[in-house]
Amino acid sequence: MEEFLCAHIHCFKDEGSHGVILFLYSVLFSRTILRVNHDSDHTTTHLLHFCLGNYTVRQAVLNLILTGRASPHVFNGDQVLEEQKLEQELHGVLTRSDVGYLHWSRDEMEQHKLPQVGSMLKTPKYPIWLCNINGTYSVLFGTNASLLCDWKMEHIFDLYFYNGQLSQTKTVHLTVDTHSHPWEGRYKAEEGDQEKRFPSLEMTVRTKWEGAAINWNGTVPFF
Repeated sequence: MEEFLCAHIHCFKDEGSHGVILFLYSVLFSRTILRVNHDSDHTTTHLLHFCLGNYTVRQAVLNLILTGRASPHVFNGDQVLEEQKLEQELHGVLTRSDVGYLHWSRDEMEQHKLPQVGSMLKTPKYPIWLCNINGTYSVLFGTNASLLCDWKMEHIFDLYFYNGQLSQTKTVHLTVDTHSHPWEGRYKAEEGDQEKRFPSLEMTVRTKWEGAAINWNGTVPFF
């Protein structure tokens, strides 16, 4: 795959190229259209969403790329929803993936609509997470491969964050401390406003490690 991408990198880099949509086609045909339809449920009739002049992928496409199954939801397993005396099955994530997923949105939190990502996506096989933070995608990762398989590694550890935006000139180095919680004093003083008082990136990390203290190591929090 690496050799193929290097040989065809112009499909992704050249002006007017269609590398991303070709990649999407490849993923869909690898799963097969029949299986993609079987993976979905009544909540997802389309894989792309048109909003404000742009197309964005729905969760089913992200889950297909991350897990190999186009499930439309981020919770563990399947759930049955009773609606108007009818039972509708909702499809979630069945297995741990190599790369995980974290989600945070101030607007969804304020509206009490923040999706609860299950442990299958929160705890991938490798310490790498695709993050959806306020509708912007980014990558959070650690270099210690034992982070998610040895609980002793989750006391104090380093993570790195990159969002691909022009405003970020270098990868952010975060130190996460899951045992010391100095931030809770401020939180309790302003209880109910934690999503407004703390950077969205910190709140995203805390969806995985609740109550963790986060040191930006000299970088001014920007996200």
